[in-house]
Amino acid sequence: MTVDLVNIHSLSDFQRNAKDHIRKLKESGKPAVLTVNGEAEVVVQSAQAYQKLLDDRELLDSIRSISRGLEQAKRGEGQAMREFLEALAKEHGISLK
Repeated sequence: MTVDLVNIHSLSDFQRNAKDHIRKLKESGKPAVLTVNGEAEVVVQSAQAYQKLLDDRELLDSIRSISRGLEQAKRGEGQAMREFLEALAKEHGISLK
């Protein structure tokens, strides 16, 4: 997601009109850039949009981990699931039968 160049505001404007800015953030679901002395300083977004960002990041991390595991398996690295479970069960004194 790129930052909409229309959604750049000064921090002082955001502070003066916080309710209006927050309403717009919730409606659009897009972040806004706040500037201090004309320089981008912070990005703000609604809690719902931030949660979606976190969820998307978690999904991406999972997909990357699965991809790494598949590549390792193709190279013959790692061990069979059954062997792993048996070793784990033995380590913790658990019977798998």
